[in-house]
Amino acid sequence: MLKRIGLTAALAALCLALFLPGFFTLPPTDRDEARFAQATRQMLESGDFVDIRFQDEARHKKPVGIHWMQSATVALAGGPEQAAIWAYRLPSLAGAVLAVLLTFRIGTTLFGPLSGAPAGERAGQGAGFLAAAMLAGTVLLAVEARTAKTDAALLAAVLGAQAALAEAWLRRNGREAPSTGLVLLFWCSLGVGILLKGPIILLVVGGTALGLALVERRVGWLAPLRPRLGLPVLLLIVAPWLVLITIKTQGAFFAESVGHDMLAKVAGGRESKGFPPGYHTLLFPVTFWPWSLLAIPAIPWVWANRRDPAVLFCLAWAIPTWAVFEAVPTKLFHYVLPAYPALALLTARAALDGFGGGRRWLRVLSILLFLLISAVLAAGTVILYGFFEWTVDRVSLLLAAAVLAVLGYGALLFHRGGLRRSVAVLSAGSVGMYLLAFQVVLPRIEKIWISPRVAAAVAAARPCPGSTLVSVGFTEPSLVFLVGTGTVLSGDGRTAAHRLADDACALALVDLPQDDAFLAEAEAKGFQPIAIETVSGLNYSRGTKPMMTLYRR
Repeated sequence: MLKRIGLTAALAALCLALFLPGFFTLPPTDRDEARFAQATRQMLESGDFVDIRFQDEARHKKPVGIHWMQSATVALAGGPEQAAIWAYRLPSLAGAVLAVLLTFRIGTTLFGPLSGAPAGERAGQGAGFLAAAMLAGTVLLAVEARTAKTDAALLAAVLGAQAALAEAWLRRNGREAPSTGLVLLFWCSLGVGILLKGPIILLVVGGTALGLALVERRVGWLAPLRPRLGLPVLLLIVAPWLVLITIKTQGAFFAESVGHDMLAKVAGGRESKGFPPGYHTLLFPVTFWPWSLLAIPAIPWVWANRRDPAVLFCLAWAIPTWAVFEAVPTKLFHYVLPAYPALALLTARAALDGFGGGRRWLRVLSILLFLLISAVLAAGTVILYGFFEWTVDRVSLLLAAAVLAVLGYGALLFHRGGLRRSVAVLSAGSVGMYLLAFQVVLPRIEKIWISPRVAAAVAAARPCPGSTLVSVGFTEPSLVFLVGTGTVLSGDGRTAAHRLADDACALALVDLPQDDAFLAEAEAKGFQPIAIETVSGLNYSRGTKPMMTLYRR
């Protein structure tokens, strides 16, 4: 028991070391994070915790769960007037840490005493700890843990349900049924997952259960999860909001979220993210970095042990989830995150078993690929800073060199068979890489953070305490989040001129292509705008380079 507590504390500390760099310093990112955060802010401002809105636009793509979580953390941080973007990121941080700890629990269950492992609990804890540490270090979870949207919290909900499902699977042959606490964890996790991202959790957990039922050729082993107890609990969590949002929107929420969002993504590529099958697989060595170093050599071991109950559970978890998201035309890199704990568990168990021996060429290939990706990540981060800031930052250069040296040493230890020392060194290298990228470099590239610079200029130039900004041509959600809910987004310079003519306190931010139209309309309205400041940079969401002037009457 004491050992498990110590391992849990070590994993929590590792998570904080990996996830906190940049957590407080990265500005709000476009577009999803800023939209989620702004919708939550408006809930707190309006007191309406049922409907989801971005300014006057209904946001009926995702359920309400993450907004409730963010509302709680923002309220604790001082309310929407005081809280910075990091307060909206806290549910993602908590979800990522909880997901890592639940992976440890699932690994201990799958590869421990219930599995019939010779070394019992010790073997399970070793596999669970290694898998959890791997999941914590992946690029994909590192990004989601510091982003104020649904995916990290959803992952925690998925793992809560999978923890109970794993016990039911291992106890299927007449052993003691899962406890009532685990049963409630299963159904509560499903309810929370549905409130976070609709049916995605049902796809992952249901796909796992269906795959195992097909292998087992029976579904009776699921009975100990006690649906008669669990379904009312699930409905109690989900139904109240579903009923309220249906009444409030007269069914428009389901028409938009299911008809226009989910089904449209299944039918074709949305949001310029349509890619052919194989997209997630090709990205895997990067998104699972640095542990793709171990995952690639683990493939033969997994195939050789595919009939083992624990391995079978992980395969039934990962394969259907991965296959569905590879088949769906719309692909965003974070879609496959719910499969990553299963892949980490398989990789950890294979690594502790020495990958079954043989296939040395596969290890050499994975080392070379790992070193290439590491070099690209470290060098690319330094080059990115130099490209935008036209200077070489010595701190980032030295840190990148140190990180590469640590990662190279970790790869050498792996090549020599020192797994545990290699894992420790690679984890330290991952901390260094995320410190370099998220803390040292990205927050300091001013040219990509246009909205914070506009917000600072507006705060300094406001002629009245409640001055409204009309932004023409630059319409990113981060601007609304940083400047205020009343910010007017427009594509027409004449709209800004009309607003300034009617409101002496208003400000206008006008992109260069609309500048002539704005000035001409202002002249027609009988006033001469005063240029206060020019803001330029790279709008990474659209790939454009706006050149904007801030005007007042």
